[in-house]
Parts: sequence; structure tokens; C-alpha cells
Amino acid sequence: MHKSIFAAIAVLVLASPAAAAPLCTELGFAGLLAKCNRGAPIEITLASGKPLGTGAVELQSGAYYEMRITADGSAELAITGAPFFRAIWMNEIVINGIEVRPMAIDSLEFDEAGKATLSFIAIKPGSYEVRIPNTTSDSQKMTISIQ
Repeated sequence: MHKSIFAAIAVLVLASPAAAAPLCTELGFAGLLAKCNRGAPIEITLASGKPLGTGAVELQSGAYYEMRITADGSAELAITGAPFFRAIWMNEIVINGIEVRPMAIDSLEFDEAGKATLSFIAIKPGSYEVRIPNTTSDSQKMTISIQ
């Protein structure tokens, strides 16, 4: 009987999808926020008639990232992506040196030129979009996948 239980557990473990590991093996005192666990920053530009970014972005679940959003003030623009924002753990949003620690967000709107930096840990694997609301152009959205 014990052999069949161990065999069933082995089948379940082997059949389960592989979990992505953090970017470093020794996280140390800072845990998931450790420097070795940081991925490349995501750059987003909010400007009238210009693309949000340079293509699709791939993130690793369990890794720490920054999304740097720069608005040039050419138009009142927002970025939205509630499904993506629900798939991450938001550490903070920094706007003009003010740190905000939200539970969740749906969007950020820029009425004039400015910068905001979102720091977060990617959590839920999947494919997501952030976009300028009420636009249809592919250049006005960015696909972000979490592995």
C-alpha cells in the first residue's frame, strides 16, 4: 500500500508544471527584493501618436521589476491594465519622489508631463496587456507575459 501512495505522489509531482525560480539562488536578508533577483526595467512612453514601448516583454515569476512610465505632456494620456496589475505584487509607485504603497491599481493617468516608477514582483503566470484606454492600434499597447 505504501508503494502505491509514493507512486501516486511521484506521478503528481512529475505531472505538475515546472515553477519558475527567482533570478538568484541566494536571496539573503532582502528576500525577493534582493539586487540579484532584479530583472531589466520596463520602459513605457506616453506620448501622442508614439508607441508605448519596443515590443513584447517577458517576465519571470518571483522576480523583482520596475516599470518606468514617462509622459511627455503632448496629451492627457493614461495607461490601463487591471489584469496585469492583479497578477503582480506591487511594492510601490513613486511619483515625483512621493512613494505610494497601493493594494492594487487599475490605471495611471498623466494630465501633464511627468514620470512614475512602479516596482513589483511578478507573480501569476500568463499573458497580459497594458494599453492606452480607448485605442485600437497595436502600438498603443504592450504585451507582458509572466513565465
